[in-house]
Amino acid sequence: MRVAAYAKEHGSMSTTFESFGLNKALLQALTTEGYTVPTPIQAQAIPSVMLGKDLLGIAQTGTGKTAAFALPILHRLAENRVAPLPRTTRCLILSPTRELASQIADSFKAYGRHLGFKVAVVFGGVKYGPQERAIQAGLDVLVATPGRLLDHMQQKTLDLSSTEIFVLDEADQMLDLGFVKPIRQIVSRIPAKRQNLFFSATMPTEIGKLAGELLKDPIKVQVTPQSTTVERINQSVIHVEQGRKRALLTEMFADDNFTRCLVFTKTKHGADKVAAYLEAGGVQAGAIHGNKSQPQRERTLAAFKAGKLRVLVATDIAARGIDVDGVSHVVNFELPFVPEAYVHRIGRTARAGADGSAISFVAGDEMKLLKDIEKVTRQKIPATDRRNDKSLGLLDQSIMAAGVGAKASMPDDGRGDRQQQRGPRNPRRDGVKKEHGGQPHRVRGKGAPRGGQGDRTHHADRGDRPLASTQPFDPLAADRARSAAIANRPTSSHQGGEAKPDGEIRRRPRGRRPSNGGKGYAAKG
Repeated sequence: MRVAAYAKEHGSMSTTFESFGLNKALLQALTTEGYTVPTPIQAQAIPSVMLGKDLLGIAQTGTGKTAAFALPILHRLAENRVAPLPRTTRCLILSPTRELASQIADSFKAYGRHLGFKVAVVFGGVKYGPQERAIQAGLDVLVATPGRLLDHMQQKTLDLSSTEIFVLDEADQMLDLGFVKPIRQIVSRIPAKRQNLFFSATMPTEIGKLAGELLKDPIKVQVTPQSTTVERINQSVIHVEQGRKRALLTEMFADDNFTRCLVFTKTKHGADKVAAYLEAGGVQAGAIHGNKSQPQRERTLAAFKAGKLRVLVATDIAARGIDVDGVSHVVNFELPFVPEAYVHRIGRTARAGADGSAISFVAGDEMKLLKDIEKVTRQKIPATDRRNDKSLGLLDQSIMAAGVGAKASMPDDGRGDRQQQRGPRNPRRDGVKKEHGGQPHRVRGKGAPRGGQGDRTHHADRGDRPLASTQPFDPLAADRARSAAIANRPTSSHQGGEAKPDGEIRRRPRGRRPSNGGKGYAAKG
């Protein structure tokens, strides 16, 4: 339905799927899926692919690229239906990630549900056995990631000598992940007489060179300028210290408009930490990255799709591998090193004509990355004032003005927050400042844990840090309390003696070892 809604707005109303002359079984499946009008990439790509021509498609994510090549491929296979030989596939589609490979395979199964084709998906992180058995029977369509596909080729469980159609999807991410050499190895095993389909959201120089090697007199389809973002995405930047990002992120989810959110981090370990921090703050969150096993990734993604998780924290491996309905917000917890990755990250929202928001947290050391992104996307991303923007989680203005981004119940960041919340070390001096009109300061009392400021009570949770006290400091009252404490303190001696009622120290006999293990005086004898 998402693609159908997008097609109604952006597609040509004079063009329909029936006008392409697609197989009736495909048209029946499209009706079931709710597709009525093709999107621009579909309208331009489907007729050429049906004729068997090579194609170079440049389009943003979420524009219906999968259907743009899946529908004409299924039509061609149905027009020339032959039984595939064992350990072969008639069509091979390469994908950079496991999630994207699974989604492409699901699309082929959905569109070809009435055709009876054999479709399988091959990727790492799972057992070889089921994949090997699926390939052994022969396939019409195989969707694979490069690494596991090469493993099957080396084990001689897969033969590409009968492959008629080769599709390279998300080619620019293949380049980012270092798959160019494996792609050339795979292509060398496919017959030279074949149809090549090459899809990419951007076209850097290296990708253009690879396309020149693979494609023969291709039809070029470009529905949007390179490296541009979807217009429906409301983009904004929040300038925030690195140590306060997690606290700010948790605060944002006080806003009910953040219904389904994707959060992107640079590292796998960082994704786990952010997800755990959100969970501690009462926000249902899960993490997905390359260190997770495939069953773990599938369960987490399924929970996110089903609405059991409000937040999915991911690395760039998921930037193009997640196609989930209704992602309301994408948050760049950390900006990507590669500017083009920003386009793919925020492309997870505002899919197929829906509205969405993309918020980027930018620390001081990330300003260069932000400038690179603005240069590549040819736009200025507006900065948002945290204290005035109600859409950013109903942030407490007084807290943000004081520079404190975390609730008292949030776990400790492990860096930055404690140091920045630490109050002045001279309470008497601070009190004088207050008397002369200065601002109130937080005071760390004697014996208080370093994690808690403004309160002399020991907190069991280091992260349970109270906010700055609003009570003015009274140096005279502090002196009186200190004098009373000294007066009431029981008399003792560092020599280990016992206090008599009159305060005189009673000495233990020399040579006898004191009960404190000899500490306090030197035993003789």
